[in-house]
Amino acid sequence: MDKIKKALNKLKTKERADIKELLVKINNKDFQGLDLKKIKGRNDIFRIRKASLRIIFYKTKSQIKVLSVERRKSKTYSKRQND
Repeated sequence: MDKIKKALNKLKTKERADIKELLVKINNKDFQGLDLKKIKGRNDIFRIRKASLRIIFYKTKSQIKVLSVERRKSKTYSKRQND
């Protein structure tokens, strides 16, 4: 099981529905009305916040790749390597 599915399985039903809705918007490149912020020091990695949940993703002109779905904690924004 990949880490995104594993993270979704750990969430409550309402949180899972919220995250799935956000993932659909990200996939459709519909960022309007979302709490979107660029990760400090990177021009291609962003986060979307929904309460204490974060979706961190890599974005280029032609591709969007979700890197993680997790709760906000001290290591949420630690340095990541591109897959």
